[in-house]
Amino acid sequence: MRIKIVAAVGCALLLATGCANGDSGSEDAGAEPSPTATLLPQELTKPATTVVDDEIKPSPAEDAPFAEQLEYELRRRTVKMAYAEGETTATCPGNLASAKSTKATCTTTFDGVEVEWAVTIGDNAAWSDNYVQYEATPNTGLLTRDGVARYLYGNNRDSIDYALCSNIPKAVAVPLDKDNKYRCEVVRKGQKPTGYSDNVWATESGPRSY
Repeated sequence: MRIKIVAAVGCALLLATGCANGDSGSEDAGAEPSPTATLLPQELTKPATTVVDDEIKPSPAEDAPFAEQLEYELRRRTVKMAYAEGETTATCPGNLASAKSTKATCTTTFDGVEVEWAVTIGDNAAWSDNYVQYEATPNTGLLTRDGVARYLYGNNRDSIDYALCSNIPKAVAVPLDKDNKYRCEVVRKGQKPTGYSDNVWATESGPRSY
């Protein structure tokens, strides 16, 4: 695949081929609840695997328009944020150019939940004119039930018996890198649930909890 991110999230590189000319120019949040001794209602089962493949197939042809290449990369980043398998789409302006300082808004979906990305095109890579830098910032985070389960079971390995959560939907938009209304309790093997839970939040690298 000729298109790849080779830098940190938020500043990445794309292969600049087939570029067009021209510029382009819901949160489900709640107040953080206090810890409670009430058992959470949703039991998350152990996922089949703790690995998610974000190599969406098919990838664009190497001479695909720049907008198509960017759409593919944003779909990959959306899957990474969801940390789950699901239906993804992406839409960028068709005439999006790879020229420096070009700005655009692209939209991805994961199982119907929308995420808007504010995109800014940067310089060509110092080591190759065929690659161009870009920054893309999502307007919201994405939390998925399967992603949370995959994170909790993977992070706790063999010590977890099951997890109780506060009815996390299959996919939902939440604030990025901030607390929201969803919580989970990890119940370890040989123990009983206490009713005291931890925050669960969304990052661009997938769900996190503390």
